[in-house]
Amino acid sequence: MALNKGLMSSNSDEWDPPRWLFDRLNERFHFTLDAAATQENALCKFYHSIETDGLQHNWDGERVFCNPPYSKIAKWVKHFSEQAVNADLIVALVPARPDTAWWNDYIRTADLIHFIRGRLRFGDSKNSAPFPSALAFWLGLERICRRPTCP
Repeated sequence: MALNKGLMSSNSDEWDPPRWLFDRLNERFHFTLDAAATQENALCKFYHSIETDGLQHNWDGERVFCNPPYSKIAKWVKHFSEQAVNADLIVALVPARPDTAWWNDYIRTADLIHFIRGRLRFGDSKNSAPFPSALAFWLGLERICRRPTCP
């Protein structure tokens, strides 16, 4: 099987998620922010790019979709875990690598993890990714389930 060498390289982190996948998720969750995008591939009206760096922002009250740069995956998944306290929702498309420290430290804090069957095709690639993928969902449950304080 021939692999798309671009998917294995770190020459670019700008890999568009499959549009059909985003559309199905967005139909249900109505995202307000694409946390890692470019002007050309942003999936939401509001987005963060390399210049505005989504890692430097709070996502309070946002419904976030993110296909993070895989070269900085540990930083991104840590940020997801931290931002989940105040975001309304975070859905992250990540490589399924449950043997890694970043997965065990941060992805496992998600409220739901969905492993995607098969291999995705990113962007306009004709080849499938050489790794499996997963969706991690932080649903704001910690915030929603906080007990009100008694007077």
